[in-house]
Amino acid sequence: MNLRLIKALVGGSLLLGGSLLADDVPDAETVAVRMTTSAGVIDLELYPQRAPITVANFLRYVDSNAYDGGQIYRVVRMDNQPHSPVKIEVIQGGLGMGAYDEDQAPRYPPIAHETTAQTGLKHTDGVLSMARLAPGSATSEFFICINDQPSLDFGGARNPDGQGFAAFGRVISGMDVVRAIAQGSSDADSPLGAVSGQLLDEPVEIRRVERVSL
Repeated sequence: MNLRLIKALVGGSLLLGGSLLADDVPDAETVAVRMTTSAGVIDLELYPQRAPITVANFLRYVDSNAYDGGQIYRVVRMDNQPHSPVKIEVIQGGLGMGAYDEDQAPRYPPIAHETTAQTGLKHTDGVLSMARLAPGSATSEFFICINDQPSLDFGGARNPDGQGFAAFGRVISGMDVVRAIAQGSSDADSPLGAVSGQLLDEPVEIRRVERVSL
């Protein structure tokens, strides 16, 4: 397994979410994306006016079909993070663990970190955000919050650097699919230390991610 991926899973306790926004985001300033998975369909709304760098990066992967054939491979629940002082609930996915080669660099360069203090977004139930190591290291991997997760916001305690994670969208349909994925069986004997018990025994296939009109 790629060392970069292992670090992305465990670094800074990665994952790693009341109102989503400090104020309402007009419909004209959103982009709709549909993620079709082997577990069902998840419809997402992105906020390019709030998080332009992060949204543009995600859409670059979407428009190049990079996520097609990827995976949702990690679930973080209250019962499978015994060594984390600050617990969260998310599912994580992206290009998929099998898409990484030992020496393969990310498909696109890492992006600048847009904090929730800058965007006005919060890690509430259903929010879509970027996984990362240090600020400015996010590439393709994303996560979706289950219930409100304020420890992932700027100043939150989940990551020691206090910069939080870059929220940039939310689920507008399909949270039942997200919650079902989160209850999937995970490997209690994973060799990846901090993520032991969080890797799905059967990762969920991302079959297609595309822009849509909703």
